[in-house]
Amino acid sequence: MATQTTEPRPSQRLALSSEEQRLLAEGTLTDRGIQAHPRAFYRAMRHGDPIHYDEKLGSWLVTRHEDISAVQSDPLTFSVHHGYHEQQARGMHEEFRAYLKEHGGGYFPDAIMSDPPYHTRIRKLMENAFTAHRVKELEPRITEVVRALIGEVIARDGTRCDAVKDIAIPLTIRIIVEQLGLDQGMEDRISRWSVAVTAQIGRMQSREQMIENAKEICDLQHYLIAKMKQREAVPGEDMISDLVHAEVTNADGTREKLTFEEAVSLVRATLIAGNDTTATAIGNLFYVLTTKPGMAELLESVIDDDRRLNRFVEEHLRNEPPVRALSRMAVKETVVNGTTIPEGAHMLLVYASGNDDETVFPEPRKFDIDRPNLGRHVAFGGGPHRCIGLALARMEVKVAAREIVRQMKNIRLAIPEGEITYTPTVATHTIESLPITFERREA
Repeated sequence: MATQTTEPRPSQRLALSSEEQRLLAEGTLTDRGIQAHPRAFYRAMRHGDPIHYDEKLGSWLVTRHEDISAVQSDPLTFSVHHGYHEQQARGMHEEFRAYLKEHGGGYFPDAIMSDPPYHTRIRKLMENAFTAHRVKELEPRITEVVRALIGEVIARDGTRCDAVKDIAIPLTIRIIVEQLGLDQGMEDRISRWSVAVTAQIGRMQSREQMIENAKEICDLQHYLIAKMKQREAVPGEDMISDLVHAEVTNADGTREKLTFEEAVSLVRATLIAGNDTTATAIGNLFYVLTTKPGMAELLESVIDDDRRLNRFVEEHLRNEPPVRALSRMAVKETVVNGTTIPEGAHMLLVYASGNDDETVFPEPRKFDIDRPNLGRHVAFGGGPHRCIGLALARMEVKVAAREIVRQMKNIRLAIPEGEITYTPTVATHTIESLPITFERREA
């Protein structure tokens, strides 16, 4: 039996240009060119076919803000568990799972990528590690880490560096490694692990690439399991200890811990999600500072005003969201905005398109920190699966923005903008490398 989730709005279909008609007929998120520069494709879908079936991807793309919000607010009809786990290593999941069991200490399904009521229990067990108050207390230490790293880059490289590889990636890795209680100096290794994990939901890997990525994930799991066993025996002041020993009080008063398998999946998710998407957001910040006129001056004008700097960060996350899209699966035939979604259909909530929805954010390509509805952006998702680490991500981007301005000036691209390359994935919009030049700002 079909279920109506949002009312059809045929009046919102707009007349399309010939180019928009071509994009709707031929475009696909598997296209590397569209992945790099997707906004025209997003706009064509929002205007002409907001619940669009991408045949090459095999997924329904949900592109309007209102429809995204409706879907993510109904986890019983639109399953994260099925959407995520059946997307994982798409077409090669059994081989991927068997490889991790044989070589990686086990296959540990991502516990946080689940549905209520199980998801509710898992989220409760994780929330204490990511409260806004706890993150606020971390700001001085995060500032020290960011200030030191940018200082190291300037001292080592003078007036040139790769903003992604030398700053954004190692910065976020250092912070999450310190919070988890892992070993420093592992930036290259953790970066490889992050790429390997993200590739499993990116829909762009070949079988050979899947095997290579699975090898990296095995290395990651063996490393984490060893650290977790240490914390089981001797707890420390870190997130791994928090997760290994986390307990929640049930309604009947009983206390419950995570299983070790659940804890492995959550530590892995915290490490990867805690650096990968935030590094993307900081890389995107360097991109806008070097390519968008007036952005560097605007950031410089707000760094000493905490409220305005927070709004700058929020508009940046709306304007250049690091997460492109995440998965759901319809557990029964249902209707979204007049479009029938079959039972078992795979869906992608295209957050980057929702953040560009003109009906919610007028002039969406205009960077406006005074938007009255900034908080409505969906860069962190929404509903029961709203990103649990959003306070830490916001803090890292904010501190990075402040320290970039305090230590660097006249930041410029060192390559033509057309030569910027992006990681091939439908999950994120990640710049692979961003060579820049700059001058040191004297204190």
